[in-house]
Amino acid sequence: MPSIRQRLRDLGALPGHERLVLRHWLQGAPLDTRRRRAEDFLPKSLRTALPGLSERWHDLARIHGEHPGEDGSLRLLVRLADGQTVESVLLPRDGLCVSTQVGCAVGCLFCMTGKSGLIRQLSSDEIVAQVTLARARRRVKKVVFMGMGEPLHNLDNVMEAIDLLGTEGGIGHKNLVFSTVGDRPLFARLQAGAVKPALAISLHTTDPALRRRLLPKAPDIDPAELIALGDDYGRATDYPIQYQWTLLEGINDTDAELEALARLLAGKYGMLNLIPYNSGSEMGFQRPSWERAAAMARHLHRCGVLTKLRHSAGQDVEGGCGQLRARALGESA
Repeated sequence: MPSIRQRLRDLGALPGHERLVLRHWLQGAPLDTRRRRAEDFLPKSLRTALPGLSERWHDLARIHGEHPGEDGSLRLLVRLADGQTVESVLLPRDGLCVSTQVGCAVGCLFCMTGKSGLIRQLSSDEIVAQVTLARARRRVKKVVFMGMGEPLHNLDNVMEAIDLLGTEGGIGHKNLVFSTVGDRPLFARLQAGAVKPALAISLHTTDPALRRRLLPKAPDIDPAELIALGDDYGRATDYPIQYQWTLLEGINDTDAELEALARLLAGKYGMLNLIPYNSGSEMGFQRPSWERAAAMARHLHRCGVLTKLRHSAGQDVEGGCGQLRARALGESA
């Protein structure tokens, strides 16, 4: 099915017409201004089709459930036009986390989304429609591609969504964050885009063997090489890399991991996000105590590694990635 952008072009939209309509949908910008009316500016074929196109745009994603968190986050269970559901999260400080797939093929052992496998890809329109939906509730100035799915496995659609949000969506390029398990060809592809996103790399361990167990279907790349590739991208784009580390008690919170992290990240152009695991009853993992997590962060700081200890949004509503969808499917069954 052609994208909304292509449909506009098929209806005779020139670049100026296209920008006007897309900004109307994405930013709520008015079609009419003090200087001109849309009916005098848009081609007749586009004016005639516009109400139907607007309805189709808003039908791409609708709210199926809302789950506010005590931390100010708002987890949204989003229903797509075919009945499938994905999750988006409105974050404190004007952020939004969006999904890029229904399900995920990486199969991370600590992620509920991975249990279902990959069901289907989201189109670029469906990815961007999550932003429109969220903006109807709050201001959104940053979009993180860190929800359900692995953006690397839906790269064309994700890059198209990034381009759209970074131009007509009015979001600064460094505030578009591509979160991925990483692979060698990805870094060159991101650099080739007109809109170059910031990068968050799901690291989780420095041990290649442990990484293969925790992320069984991720590209087989040594964490040390992944960090080096990320550092090159960060310096080339002037956006520091965010290295994501989900803390799993007794697995990747050990002293050995801590020392390896300090060694590999010392002097790198980036920062480490330590994220205590968002516990789900079915996954069999636990997060370490806050005291242990804080001690790890302090040690890394002393070793010269910029480290932030983060709360995972929505822990109080058991809203870890895929948990809302899994719960809704269970209730339906």
